[in-house]
This record gives sequence, structure tokens and C-alpha cells, in this order.
Amino acid sequence: MVGLLTAGYFVLDTYTIQTVYVEGNVHYTEEEIKNFVMDGALGNNSLYLSLKYRNTGVENIPFVDVMDVSILSPDTIKITVYEKALVGYVTYLDTYMYFDKDGYVVESSGVKTMGIPQITGLTFNHVVLGEPLPVEDTTVFNSILDITKLLNKYELTADKIYFHTADNITIYFGEVKVALGNEAARMEDKLMLLPGFLAELAGKSGTLQMEYYDEGGGKYTFKPD
Repeated sequence: MVGLLTAGYFVLDTYTIQTVYVEGNVHYTEEEIKNFVMDGALGNNSLYLSLKYRNTGVENIPFVDVMDVSILSPDTIKITVYEKALVGYVTYLDTYMYFDKDGYVVESSGVKTMGIPQITGLTFNHVVLGEPLPVEDTTVFNSILDITKLLNKYELTADKIYFHTADNITIYFGEVKVALGNEAARMEDKLMLLPGFLAELAGKSGTLQMEYYDEGGGKYTFKPD
């Protein structure tokens, strides 16, 4: 009995957490992630946490799929956050409904998350968490994924993406609307030019007309509101 008590005390004392590193978090601060993970009676024990979060999904934490706790030393842990892959959101009954690349609604929230664009122009009459958005033309999800990948590639943060049809697109950056048209093959060529254009248009309000790709040097018309 004494030996067990001694061993238990050794584990509790030796594996008491002093330092925590957090990586992979976007939607939550480091402090919020620490509070999620290090909750409960043994929340400050690195050995316990590494076992608790081994190969286990996370429930009741919106936007997070998995969190992994690894021991760097007995008193130091690293929390790696794997967030759900979200490409956009739609609004439904005053709620933000976030969906993945296949159109499945994976999260609902009353709070808008920065960095994820609102997708408009889709037609549906109901939304169910865990099920795909019931749109008529499901190829629109391929277009959404392609656009969001390109936006990330060129470090562009859109507020809203409006799909007139699956391949006719307008993107909103603050007060600037960028009409990209339906030239799918030229979409990357256009988006590659956008960081420079948006820098020049900072503080302005209007529409940048990029419906047709200009091979002669990227000259497009901006119509102020």
C-alpha cells in the first residue's frame, strides 16, 4: 500500500504541467484551448492528458475535430488542434451554418467566425446539421472548394462569395465587389492579380469588373458605387 501511494505521489508530482504549447488553433485562442483540455481534477497532469486525448475525437467544442496531447517532458506538453475543414457558411434562421468541401453542414453557431466566407446565391428550404445542404446543383460545391483554395493560395480573405450560377461568381472584399464572371479556366489568373488591385482600391467602394481575362496586362474597369 505504501509503495502504491509513493508511486502515485511520484506520478502526480513529476508529471505536473508547468509549460504548455498550442499549435493548429485558428478559431480559439491558446488560453481557450488550454481551458478546454486542462479541465477537471487531473487537468494539470501530463500523463493523464496524453492518455485521455490519444486517438479520440472531441465533442462539444465547435469547429474542432481532434486534439492531441503529447508529452515533451514530464512537466511540458504540446496540444495539437485539428480543426474541422470548413469552406464556407450560409445563414439560416439567424444562425451561421458552416459546411465542408462536400457541402455537409458540420457546425452551427450564433457567432460569425472570421476568415470563413459567407456563401450566397444558393437555394434551399431547410438545413440539417450533419447532412448536405439540399441545393439543386451540387456541382456548386466543387466551385466553392476551387475558389476557397485559390483565395488561400493568394492570401485573400473574402467576406462573401456570391454564386449567380455554379460558374458565375462575385467575391466581396469589404466595400469592393469583384465580378469574376464564369471563365473557370482563367479564375486563377484573375485571382493572382487581386492582391495588388485590392491594395490600390483600399478605402473605396464599388465593383471591379473582371468578367473577362485581359491577357494584355490585367487592365480592368472599376466602377465606384
